[in-house]
Amino acid sequence: MLQKPFFEGVKVVDLTRALAGPFCTMMLADLGAEVIKVEAPPGGDESRAWGPPFINGESTYFMSINRNKKSVLLNLKSLEGRRAFMRLVEKADVLVENFRPGTTEKLGIDYGSMSKLNRGLIYCSISGFGQTGPRKDQPGYDIIAFALSGMMSITGEEGRPPVKMGVPVSDIGAGMYAAFAIAASLFRRASTGEGERIDVSLLEGQISWLTYQAACYFATGVNPVRLGSAHLTIAPYQAFKAKDDYFVVAVGNDDLWRSFCGALGLQRLRDDRLFSTNPKRVENRIKLEKELNSVFKTRAVGHWIRKLQQAGVPCSAINTLDEAFADPQVVSRKDVVEVEHPKAGRIKQLGLPYKFSDFEFEVKSPPPMLGEHTEEVLKSLGYSTAEIDRMRQRSVIG
Repeated sequence: MLQKPFFEGVKVVDLTRALAGPFCTMMLADLGAEVIKVEAPPGGDESRAWGPPFINGESTYFMSINRNKKSVLLNLKSLEGRRAFMRLVEKADVLVENFRPGTTEKLGIDYGSMSKLNRGLIYCSISGFGQTGPRKDQPGYDIIAFALSGMMSITGEEGRPPVKMGVPVSDIGAGMYAAFAIAASLFRRASTGEGERIDVSLLEGQISWLTYQAACYFATGVNPVRLGSAHLTIAPYQAFKAKDDYFVVAVGNDDLWRSFCGALGLQRLRDDRLFSTNPKRVENRIKLEKELNSVFKTRAVGHWIRKLQQAGVPCSAINTLDEAFADPQVVSRKDVVEVEHPKAGRIKQLGLPYKFSDFEFEVKSPPPMLGEHTEEVLKSLGYSTAEIDRMRQRSVIG
């Protein structure tokens, strides 16, 4: 028997837009929270206009991170709009916002004000650099945090221009940390009844992701260099060029090294004292790469993948997205799901990256149309149809 969703009964007021905040609230919504996305008129979340591509006018960017939510179009700069918002907060468990620090104070919806309305409120702020510190008032975007954190200095190839990741990892990381902190706060509130103020930043998320790179720097005082696809402390662990294309190998220990050499008929490398242990292979990385490149360029990717997989050596072709989504493992794990959207039609979405024994994920509602649930939510707060009509006439709602 399937259990109820993990966050069933949890009400989240979502004041976020773009990516970090919406990714956080989507994580909560996917596990059962009622997420009410409060958007500012006239256009709402700016990512609704990010594109192309669009599907029948709907931004694919927006739709990728806003499923299972309700959209309310509410003018928080109006007194009546703030009053409606406060009614919403009184009944909420969580509020998530990603304004620049100081904005919520100007609007009168800061943590201090909202916690007086709702003692148990968990109030999460996501920003570029945090609510305190000398950078707190600076605008923060994914690429800025990626560069400031040092992440960009270790991404890409030495001697070539710095590059960012293919997706905004600073945003996604901050969104994940925010969702985790909210879950932890809900767990503690269950026993204390007390709310919490959570402060998450894009910069600190990337600082925390430095992990072993930071540890190496702390130990040596030497800044790591960009290694392309190679690994700082493991070799060979990178992409190589075969006759037709690139592929990757991950020789994570000395046993795998012996299997790797055996599969490729490279006993001379296996027995070479320059490569006999992982520390020696790392130390002699350039010489090893030259040796392996001369071998791999003679045959196609498929040949090397078959040889290495038969020997139990981790390896992979470098998939394009169409190849990744068609992979039997991805298909069998239901990592792509479909949902019917009222305007865009049947759209594909990414599924949950984690599975549960007694909870089955589904997209219960598609990404919302702008202001789609305004009337429904206001009526749930006690507003009459006449009051809602008057609010619409005065541009309090959309």
